[in-house]
Amino acid sequence: MKVTSADIVISAVKPAQYPDVNLPEFALAGRSNVGKSSFINKMINRKNLARKSSKPGKTQTLNFYIINDMFHFVDVPGYGYAKVSKSEREAWGRMIETYFTSREQLTAALLIVDLRHPPSNDDVLMYEFLNHHNLPVIVIATKADKIPKGKWQKHMKVIRETLDMEKNHELILFSGETGQGKDEAWSALKRHMHEFA
Repeated sequence: MKVTSADIVISAVKPAQYPDVNLPEFALAGRSNVGKSSFINKMINRKNLARKSSKPGKTQTLNFYIINDMFHFVDVPGYGYAKVSKSEREAWGRMIETYFTSREQLTAALLIVDLRHPPSNDDVLMYEFLNHHNLPVIVIATKADKIPKGKWQKHMKVIRETLDMEKNHELILFSGETGQGKDEAWSALKRHMHEFA
């Protein structure tokens, strides 16, 4: 897909702030610093529309980005970061749960994991949560450029087995550096957009 326009619409913390338009939405879930912002930026060919931070736990709101006036990417706060207070973590948890369980425009969740490491317990819980709520899931294994090509299949097998992935859920190898997997990711998003209509 050729991206001609991309803008942040709003940083929301409650449903009243969500964009009031009937467009498909793709939510990016993943632990802190796994590369959600890099994924968005690579997909839309922009250096820093989605702000990357070296400080984990930086995203504390649901950030809605409108792409080509056709759909939204929704960057969700990262989980699994210990230095945030328990009450803050619980508030994020409620905010995320509200969004995932009540947003009709949510078309699919993109679970971003790091290809270099087996999915964490939090990744497994998030995957189970999305399945429990019957949300379509696309797993994006990022940082592919950090692993020799000959070992990709081995690492992907570990991800599939650790998450106990459903057969119909896609696992896409991705690199924010090289653009590996970008076309596959667009194809997956387009299929889900057609289903939304």
